[in-house]
Amino acid sequence: MNFADRLPPAQSVLARDVLKDPYIFDFLGLTESAQKRDIERALTQHITRFLLELGVRFRRASVPDGGRWRRVFMDLLFYHLKLRRYVVAELKTTPFKLEYAGQLNFYLSAIDAQVKAQEDQPTIGLLLCKEKNRLVAEYALRGIAKPMGVAEYQFMREVPESLETDLPTIDQIAAELRPDLPDPGT
Repeated sequence: MNFADRLPPAQSVLARDVLKDPYIFDFLGLTESAQKRDIERALTQHITRFLLELGVRFRRASVPDGGRWRRVFMDLLFYHLKLRRYVVAELKTTPFKLEYAGQLNFYLSAIDAQVKAQEDQPTIGLLLCKEKNRLVAEYALRGIAKPMGVAEYQFMREVPESLETDLPTIDQIAAELRPDLPDPGT
């Protein structure tokens, strides 16, 4: 994230505290093979839980297009009431690529030019990627003037292998709780 270089200190700390990495999307009930549209649809259907996962309250916003109001360009656009700025979240189902930073920079410029009011702070961007190389993401954002960050998302937190093999089965737990019942395996 390049917030420390692009925002005043107090706003940089607040922006870093608001955004996190990774985001856990286990509430969507999707698997690793989910397509981008599936993820967008599930996030929209579960918008309240998604906003809670982001950690703060957001208000959904729209983008003007030729005098009509509709959602264009970005995957997700919000207005963050506490930060007093728009937040563009771009969803990628692949690992972070350098061109994603340029695409997000374009979206931030468009929102700042077409939507942001004079009293609003500059728009923040968030790339949600399947995975990222921290160093590559850091270098990619270093020369970009707009405040943005790259975060991974996960559908389910992985259970450590040691726990998977050491945990008792349901039958073993039931036998321990009710020793008077016959063993279901016999």
